[in-house]
Amino acid sequence: MNRLAGKIALITGAAQGLGAAMAHKFAAEGARVVLTDINAAGAAAQAAQIGDAAASIGHDVTDIAAWEAALAFTEDRFGGLHILVNNAGIAAGSTVEATSFEDWRRVHAIDLDSVFFGCKLALPLMARTVRDTGVRGSIVNISSIAGVIAGHNSAPYNSAKAAVRHLTKSVALHCAKQRYGITCNSIHPVFIDTPILDALTGHLGREEGLAKLGRQIPLGAVGEPDDIAWAAVYLASDEAKMVTGHGLYVDGGISAM
Repeated sequence: MNRLAGKIALITGAAQGLGAAMAHKFAAEGARVVLTDINAAGAAAQAAQIGDAAASIGHDVTDIAAWEAALAFTEDRFGGLHILVNNAGIAAGSTVEATSFEDWRRVHAIDLDSVFFGCKLALPLMARTVRDTGVRGSIVNISSIAGVIAGHNSAPYNSAKAAVRHLTKSVALHCAKQRYGITCNSIHPVFIDTPILDALTGHLGREEGLAKLGRQIPLGAVGEPDDIAWAAVYLASDEAKMVTGHGLYVDGGISAM
C-alpha cells in the first residue's frame, strides 16, 4: 500500500480494460488519478467506483486540444501531474497488402500519435510538478509484445507498437539529459483478457477463444488486467527510480521462444 502516495496520475483509455485496472490499482496505492477516455461516461463510472481520489474527463487522444484540456483539468483538480500512462489504443489485424491507408493512419493516430502528444504536452506540467513537490515522476507507455514480435497480419499494429517502444527510449533519454526527475518506460503485454481481444475470440466464443490464445503462451494462459496494472505500479513508483528507457515484457514467456 501507498507505493504511489503523494503522486498525481493521468491514465488514458481508462473506461475499461487495462486503463481501468491501472486506475484502481494506482488509487489503492495512494495516488490521485484522472481517468480519461473518449467514452466519457465509462471513465466517469470507473472514477465514481474509486471515489474522491479520482476524477474523469472525456478525451480524444488523437486531438491536441483535447490533450491540453485534459492536462489543464488535471492541474486544476489535483494541482499537477507526476505520472502519465499512455494506454489508449486499438488493435487492427490485416496484412500489408490488405491494409488501406485510411486504416493505417487510424491505427497509428490512436496507438502512436497519441503517445507522442501525451509525452510532448504533459512533460512541461510534469517537470514543473516534480520540481515544486520534490516527488519523482514517470511516464508509462503501453506498447505490446506485438511491437517486438511481428505477425503476418498485423502490419499497422506491429509498426505502431514498435514505434512506441523506441519513442519511449528517446523520451527517457531526453528526460534524463534535462534532469527532470522523470523516467519513461514501456510495457509490452501479451494477450490480456480485455475487450480488445473480442476481435480475436468472437468467432470461437469467449472461453474457447481465450483457451486457444492461451495455448500459444508458454505459461499456458492469457494474462489478466491486473498483471499489467501491477507492472505499471512498479514503473510509476520510486522502486523503479533507476529504471528508464526499458521495455518490460509481461508476456508469459512468449518472447523467450
